[in-house]
Amino acid sequence: MTSHTPLALVGIHTDIGKTITGAVLTQALGCDYWKPVQAGGLSHTDSDVLRECVSNPRSRIYPEAFRLTTAASPHVAARLDNINIHIADVQPPSSDCLLIETAGGVMSPMTSTETVADVVAHNSWACMLVVQHYLGSISHTLSAVTALRSRGITPLGLIINGERQPDSEQFICDYTELPILAHIPHFEQLTPHFIAQAAQQLRLQLPAAFSPWMRP
Repeated sequence: MTSHTPLALVGIHTDIGKTITGAVLTQALGCDYWKPVQAGGLSHTDSDVLRECVSNPRSRIYPEAFRLTTAASPHVAARLDNINIHIADVQPPSSDCLLIETAGGVMSPMTSTETVADVVAHNSWACMLVVQHYLGSISHTLSAVTALRSRGITPLGLIINGERQPDSEQFICDYTELPILAHIPHFEQLTPHFIAQAAQQLRLQLPAAFSPWMRP
């Protein structure tokens, strides 16, 4: 792995905080950010959220490769827009230090025949798994790790978004043998101030796993 290998944020589910996590990591590391597919919400995309909340002048927010009008699974949204997304089309921009936010969960369809996990494996991206606690999240986390490992992907670790649940986290870490690399707190307001504050806290004890994407 080199500093040119993109780092993909994959989630155990949709709407579990990948964008917030991406904003904090981009701010903390000074890396660039890219979301390949935006389905719906084109008036205010996840990339727009990053542009508003990341105050780090070193980071570049790249435009999405596919902007789809319907808030649905990317393969459905693409079909409704008469667009064909092929796995070879999901090519990241040229960057020495790139964070990629994937869409949905690990096994969400990205194309008509491939999932997020398939795209990550096809491109040999490094990845970290974003976890949020809720009833059923342990099962979703273990299933996500299993799906990634079955494709030859070993996540670098877990990022917990929101409230902590020590008992759940202990079971997940023991079962998967993966470390928790960061905790992203719940934000009452998503503002540059709170993102910068969380990023500063992360930098104080930055795990070595993040080092390849830390821009000097």
